[in-house]
Amino acid sequence: MTLSEKAAYLKGLMDGMKLDTEKDENRLLAKIVDLLQDMAVSVDDLEDNAIAVSDELDEIEESLDAIDEFLLDEDEDDDDDFEEYDDEDYDLGDDDDFAFDDEMYEVTCPACGEVIAVDEQTILKDSFPCPNCGETLEPEFDEDDEEEPF
Repeated sequence: MTLSEKAAYLKGLMDGMKLDTEKDENRLLAKIVDLLQDMAVSVDDLEDNAIAVSDELDEIEESLDAIDEFLLDEDEDDDDDFEEYDDEDYDLGDDDDFAFDDEMYEVTCPACGEVIAVDEQTILKDSFPCPNCGETLEPEFDEDDEEEPF
């Protein structure tokens, strides 16, 4: 029997006894039974909420497990795709200067003939090495070739 059912049973017993609620002791007993009914309803609500929260937590845990599994699988696959390199080999400049939407330019190395793609920041430097042969490339611009900045 649930708490609500027990409280209702006590209320029924009291009503069945046909107690005179005008007397102090019977009025007290009636108020105690009313309080028990209110408390039983509150406890039932709390139990329902606890069950709902538990179900929600189970769903969140399953989602997190799936994300964790996906990320672990992805990390294992990615380890084979990348070669290690020293940060000193690549000069990306300041983080504020790096942008993903930089325009790319093709430059042909006069020493090895390799066509390389470089971003705007690199091309605007005084010189930069060819990644194929290491030759120092010094780009030259005519005033007509340069585009206006944004």
